[in-house]
Formats: sequence, structure tokens, C-alpha cells
Amino acid sequence: MHAARFYDHHDIRIEQVPTPEVRAHDDVLVEVSYCGICGTDLHEYLVGPIVTPHAGPHPLTGATLPQTLGHEFSARVVETGSQVQDLRPGDRVAIMPAIVCGRCPWCRQGLGHLCQCFACTGLSAETGGLATYAVLKEYQLATIPDDVSDLEGAVVEPASVAAYGVDRAGVRGGDVVLVTGAGPIGALSAMYASAIGASTVIVAEPNPHRAALARALDVGPVVDPTSGELAELVGSLTNGLGIDVGIECSGASAGLDTCIQHARPRGTVVQTGLHTKPAALDAMRLSERDITLVGSWCYLITDWPRIIRLIGSGKFPVAKAVTSTIALHDVVTKGFDVLVDPAGDQLKILVQPAA
Repeated sequence: MHAARFYDHHDIRIEQVPTPEVRAHDDVLVEVSYCGICGTDLHEYLVGPIVTPHAGPHPLTGATLPQTLGHEFSARVVETGSQVQDLRPGDRVAIMPAIVCGRCPWCRQGLGHLCQCFACTGLSAETGGLATYAVLKEYQLATIPDDVSDLEGAVVEPASVAAYGVDRAGVRGGDVVLVTGAGPIGALSAMYASAIGASTVIVAEPNPHRAALARALDVGPVVDPTSGELAELVGSLTNGLGIDVGIECSGASAGLDTCIQHARPRGTVVQTGLHTKPAALDAMRLSERDITLVGSWCYLITDWPRIIRLIGSGKFPVAKAVTSTIALHDVVTKGFDVLVDPAGDQLKILVQPAA
């Protein structure tokens, strides 16, 4: 089969590799339908290796470079191990890519996303979604009902990242929410906040291309945070009090500062976007206004069925975040290179390995 293999920064190769096989009783072999290119993949491409196993075999999976990339994907079941109970060949599934030990203190508390030996299909495992086939454990697969498409199934993973950040911030019905950064996670965070009842969702995005894409989501006003428009809008919507919740998705100090500066007293700001270097923040403002600053990492690994149901209801239209689909052999030129372009006009690109 063909796979997109990561060797080093700016070194991703489409290679012919052996098709993975079912070897353990809880293994599941799947044929990939769609696979998204994630911001984490882009970080690896630009400045990696970072989270891919470059310092020796991964302690949980034994994986080493080169790594088949891709952890946001949907698929169809091809073959199951002898003790797999809930899946059959032909089932459509969305992949929960986290691989956890189940034994560390965090796993025992139901917090697998904080596993001390955390690994991830497509980043630190035998296989990944940017390939024709992949092998996973049974607990990593959630079936997709008829009212959710394969394309939507590939967006469940980033949708779960977005939803976890919004949930960590405690968004309630009627809240005024500010999302900084209209990348894929920002767009999905805005849609999820709207789906669970936020009265107004404001998206702050300076890139005109991404701002236009955010407006097409039709979840609320989209403004340039570098202009004075944002302060005026927040003031008019909240009678000068400030936003209830800020969802920081840009991974930039400016985005975090924007959330903090516009938060009301006793408001909450959650850091969902990943910072690749230390961020500056106005700590005095946090104290003076009694603002809560919350971190957010990954997602609850048990959340797939809930997110899938919400997508199927039509209230969380994640397909709106997808702006392009490409073939596997174009993944670098029409995928990675396009997405790392600061002036790029794409939001979420999905790859079809079988195309």
C-alpha cells in the first residue's frame, strides 16, 4: 500500500509499504476513507520532529521514525481480531487515535488523554491515516450512523479537541463567547459553542481569507482583532461588561491577550491552541478582574459517541470546516505546503488515500 511517511522537517515521502496485519486479539484492520491534515502534522513538517518518536522507540508502542502520519480519519472495517465484539467488516468508523496504557494514575482516573505513556496513531504508532490501510485497537473505533458521512467522520477528532476546550471553559446557554483564531479548531470551537447554546459567538481573525471562511460558517460576527471594531462590538453586546468566555485557538500571544483584555470580571479564558514558544500575558489583568485561565489538552477519549450524535443531529455541522479534498500523492504540494502558507485560503484539507 501507499503511505505518507515523515522522516524529518520538510521531508515527507509517499512510499510503498507493507499492508498492516491483524496480529492481536483486539486489533482491527481498516481501509481509510478520509484523513485530515492537523496542525500537529504541520508543526512536525515545519520544525519537527517534535512528538514523533525521534529519540528512540516510543515506550508504549515501540514506534520509530519514519512515521506514517494522519490521526484524524474515518474508515471502513476490513478485518477484526478474534476477541473484537462490537465491530464487523464493512462497519463505518471514526478513529479516536489516542493510545493509552490503562495503568498509570491518570488512566485509572478516566483521564486517558493525560496518560504518562500517551501515544497516538499517526504520530507515534505503527500506522496512520495517511495511508490506504491502518491497524488500531478496538477501543479506538466508534461506529458512524447513517446520518453521519465518512467526510464528517474524519472531522470527529478535531471536533472533539474543539469541544473539550469549550467544555473546559464551562460555556453555558446565553453566554457571549469570543474565539480568537479561525483555523480549523477555532472554526469548530465557534460552531460547537453555538450548538450548545451560546447567545453570541464572536470570531476574531486578522487573516482576510480565513475571516471570509469563518463568515461562511454563519455562527456570529467575524472581526479583525487588530482594528477597534472588536472592542466596540463586545461593549455593545455586553453593556460594557466583557465576554463571558474566551476560547483562544490561535496559539499566539496576541490571541491570548485579546481574550484576557475583553473578558468580564469573573470571566473564563481557555487556551486551546498550542503555543510553540512561551506566551506573554497580562497577569495583573487576570488578578484585577478575577479571571480564570484554563488549559485544554486533546479530548476525553470516551467522547466520540457524544460528538458523533451531535454531528448527526445537524446542530454541529462540521463539514462546513472542510474546504478541500485531495489525493494521497498530492498530500505535500496540495496539502502541507498550502496549509503552512500564511496567506493560504484553505481551512481543513482532507486526504482520500484510495483516490
